Amino acid sequence: MSIGEALAQARHQAGLTVTQVSHRTRIRETIITGIEGDDYAACGGDFYARGHIRSIAGVVGADPEPLIRQYDAAQPGPEAITEDDVAQPVASGGMRERRRLNWIAALVLVLAVGLGFVAYHLFTVSRQGTSAAPGSRVLPVTHRHTTHGSPAPTPKTTTPAVVPARTLAPASAAAFDPDGTGEGDNSDFAHLAIDGNPATAWRSDWYTTAHFGNLYPGTGLLVDMGRSVTITAAQISLGRARGAVFQLRVGAGRSLADLPPVARAADASGVVHLRLTTPAHGRYVLIWFTSLPLDPAGTYQASVYGLQLEGQP
Repeated sequence: MSIGEALAQARHQAGLTVTQVSHRTRIRETIITGIEGDDYAACGGDFYARGHIRSIAGVVGADPEPLIRQYDAAQPGPEAITEDDVAQPVASGGMRERRRLNWIAALVLVLAVGLGFVAYHLFTVSRQGTSAAPGSRVLPVTHRHTTHGSPAPTPKTTTPAVVPARTLAPASAAAFDPDGTGEGDNSDFAHLAIDGNPATAWRSDWYTTAHFGNLYPGTGLLVDMGRSVTITAAQISLGRARGAVFQLRVGAGRSLADLPPVARAADASGVVHLRLTTPAHGRYVLIWFTSLPLDPAGTYQASVYGLQLEGQP
């Protein structure tokens, strides 16, 4: 029995359609149909074909290891992964992948401009804190007239009270899909990231590369605070594997465009502390992963064991 026949048979026995398998594996239906017909042209190379076979087998309840060995035995030899191989899944994905790559390029440009503005602002504030620049506005000293040598009363000044930050309790959490379809990675387990139990976690799907097999711009966890709040700091507990790259985004809407980034971390693992330079206001908080760490199984996956937010309700 061929690989495609074995996977198709297992899918029928599991009572799943190609569409359902596509939703669970994040693999396009055309690729799944091709693999079931023993056509791997749309996979983009042996590396991705093995990953797709393993992912599909895991969903339909088949043992992937014999299928991988059968696939390797049918190949003429090991295939080196080249730049063309990495680019191929994007080309085979059509306009949807190209639009995503264009979107990523635009986001990188916007982030670069934003970082430049923040650096300039911090430098300017530092200069102003040490000396008054030429031409800076200086408020004149006002003298009050007195009579017969009586001392002028000392003006009273008041300092605004600083309101201490409080721990903010999230109302709910859901996996975030960049397409907005509501089919994010393992959404049924999203609540485990905010349940207060350090032993439980939400995990993304696993992918064949750190950048989601060039299929998606990212994946994430969307937290609903239940009302608009002000956030000044965050503590995010990740898995032990280093290499996660993510943004903390806060806003009033549930789409990526409505959630501007307010902090970011790179090569992250364990407990990550983020202190916002400017308080962020909004109802929704998104932990948006743009690169995943390598797990012990040789695939790429992100985990969030806990989230603590500080600010004002």
